[in-house]
Amino acid sequence: MGRIRVLPDAVANQIAAGEVVERPASVIKELLENSLDAGSTSISIEAESGGRRLLRITDNGCGMLRDDAMLAFERHATSKLSSVKDLFSISTLGFRGEALPSIASVSRLTLETHAPEESTGSVVEIHGGKMVRCDEAGLANGTVITVRDLFFNVPARKKFLRSDQTELAHIASLVTHYSLAHPDKTFELRHDNRELLHVTPVATLRERVFQVFGSHILDDLLDIGEHEKEFLLPDPPQGLPDEERTRVFLLRGFVSMPQVQKYNRNSIYLFVNGRLIRDKLLMHAMQAAYHNLMPPGSFPFALLFLDCDAEEVDVNVHPSKTEVRFRHGSWVHDYVRDAIRSSIMQSRPLSSLPMHAPPQPAARLPYSEFSQQMENASIRNVIPPDDVQGVQPADLNLPTFTLNQPQGPAPRFDFTDAPPPTPQPTPATVRTKIPDTHGGLPDGVVLDAVHSLDILKDLRPLGQLHESFILAAGRDGLWIIDQHVAHERILFEQVLRQRAAGHVEQQALLMPMVIQLTAGQQLEYAQIADELRLSGFDSEPFGNRTIAISAAPAAVKPGDIEKILFEILETSERELRGASLDEVRRNVCATIACRAAIKINMRLDQQKMEWLLHELAKCEHPTNCPHGRPIALRYSTRDILKGFHRI
Repeated sequence: MGRIRVLPDAVANQIAAGEVVERPASVIKELLENSLDAGSTSISIEAESGGRRLLRITDNGCGMLRDDAMLAFERHATSKLSSVKDLFSISTLGFRGEALPSIASVSRLTLETHAPEESTGSVVEIHGGKMVRCDEAGLANGTVITVRDLFFNVPARKKFLRSDQTELAHIASLVTHYSLAHPDKTFELRHDNRELLHVTPVATLRERVFQVFGSHILDDLLDIGEHEKEFLLPDPPQGLPDEERTRVFLLRGFVSMPQVQKYNRNSIYLFVNGRLIRDKLLMHAMQAAYHNLMPPGSFPFALLFLDCDAEEVDVNVHPSKTEVRFRHGSWVHDYVRDAIRSSIMQSRPLSSLPMHAPPQPAARLPYSEFSQQMENASIRNVIPPDDVQGVQPADLNLPTFTLNQPQGPAPRFDFTDAPPPTPQPTPATVRTKIPDTHGGLPDGVVLDAVHSLDILKDLRPLGQLHESFILAAGRDGLWIIDQHVAHERILFEQVLRQRAAGHVEQQALLMPMVIQLTAGQQLEYAQIADELRLSGFDSEPFGNRTIAISAAPAAVKPGDIEKILFEILETSERELRGASLDEVRRNVCATIACRAAIKINMRLDQQKMEWLLHELAKCEHPTNCPHGRPIALRYSTRDILKGFHRI
């Protein structure tokens, strides 16, 4: 007997399920796309226990005939393809015919459907790939698919699922995406009988963005309009008429202005022919559009729809249909980049565009008494190379380079005023004898090379560079301290100490601040509400997808409260959803710290610089800010002498 055999259908379906059904959100994606293909105008999704126990999707689409309802669970059974040629011009969201049999093989699935052509509907029930019953029933037009006990017969797959909150967040994100792509339809999402999202049909995409995100996002968005461009095929089949050689591309949607900077790619929504995708080419085109307009490591908000002829894009490159391949990728990349960039250029002159510091991956911290009186400044951006043609050097709005010295007598700085070495130096201090090779120093002079930040308390400020960096002299050399991240570290540890003591100073708001959340942000808020309270934010739900803030940490200015909360809620799922309680706590404290800390381009007098260095020296970890950036750079006396060829 040979070794090669044909796998049973049950095994083959479970293998296919491994590609198609990764988590509950994968099930919703496949069923939601089928509902849209069926012409539904109203789609309702229900979930329980993050989708593990129950997933139900109800639509008012065309429904299925009785024979089709049974045939739909056969492998590769589909109504959307009939020949190989159809693969090269796919216009529907679903087409592979793998979704239903794959889902049914790893769950207890019930299909209830009714097509207007028949007098009664059909009920099909399948458990683990085996049909249990198929009956007639009186049903409304449309389809209801109920999926229970996902992965009940594949425990190895079930144990890889994340927490209910994480799985539900994936579902909420998916439904939010598709509600944006179809503003003319009704979408409803409920979890454990609690409404998370409910949007009704609207006339324009702008209205749907308002429904989902609220006015605080919409006010910062730029409508790029409709950018239509024709592409002439470079290698058409012989004899093809000129009018058939033309392919039309249309890009529309919203992008944020460069000053609106997100901390991850979660706010980028890309659709190609109505299909939600993750595409590296389009993502790179967007980053190229913001080149020199946005700091590295930050991302815009974008809601983009690219429509083109079905022949120009291959959607059959991944089982879950989340990746595509363009026939003329280089041209599409340049087209998307130029369309976005031109819209941004026309909306605001670059010469006055403010350039903020790049956002950090997590969060930030509180003000001291003097920093509350300081005002923010900005570094104005240099015109990007692409737009320099025809511009004279005098027209460029370049940042200034200044060294601000404190008032009063300048502090002395020489090599002889260091205190005498102690008889038993600490291990952090290394004494190096410098030989006299160029006559620069007397033979036998010993310089201290201090490798510990304990020396911070002995530093003497010389002035500021760009009103952003403190230059200080010490017995071991010259120091450059980033005033923002230094204050950030000070405040971060201050908030952590207050939390440990159970008392964070608060300021009560005269009127509660009402903030509108998206469905995903509402889930994140429910997860960290206690941590927000312990960090000084008194908040409570105030209706559907809305919270009210009645008090905030005393160091936070009222104008920053909303920004801080959104920064915390927009933290990437790897940093927040899968984080430990201690990591969540530190993320919240770090966000508060960064918002309250001294900013760049702030002039500090001698007393303030001395205070900052003194407080930094008292920190437990003065080497880095809460996000890992270095606080200070040291140029040792030895390195300075070497640079001047003194040794």
